[in-house]
Amino acid sequence: MKEKKRFLLRLDPELYAVLEKWAADELRSVNAQVEFLLKEAVQRAGRSKDKLDTPTNSDQLK
Repeated sequence: MKEKKRFLLRLDPELYAVLEKWAADELRSVNAQVEFLLKEAVQRAGRSKDKLDTPTNSDQLK
């Protein structure tokens, strides 16, 4: 598995709380949830040349 790029992301505390709850509902970490949502948005916008791998709930349980 290739190493992921790290960067600091500052979020409004209320937005973080919503993401945290959503992530828990889908058995993901907040980080995995944000990455999942960003990948979906990139694909919907047609900004990706390839189909990006999107994490599934089963991937998060490993």
